[in-house]
Amino acid sequence: MKSFGYGDLIVGVGMVLVLEGLLFAALPAWMRSAMKSVLSSPDNILRAVGLASAVIGLLLIWLVRH
Repeated sequence: MKSFGYGDLIVGVGMVLVLEGLLFAALPAWMRSAMKSVLSSPDNILRAVGLASAVIGLLLIWLVRH
């Protein structure tokens, strides 16, 4: 079993920034619309989506690591 290092964390954060940056560069109008949609969404929906994203992310990390 490999240990989780800070290098892995930095790479993960870097990947998120790359993907987000590419979306803003390629589809600025869509990203603006998506952000407006998030602002008008109820808190319980945002919490559910955030929790689901976190669980999926953890599962992906677990699958790659094992």
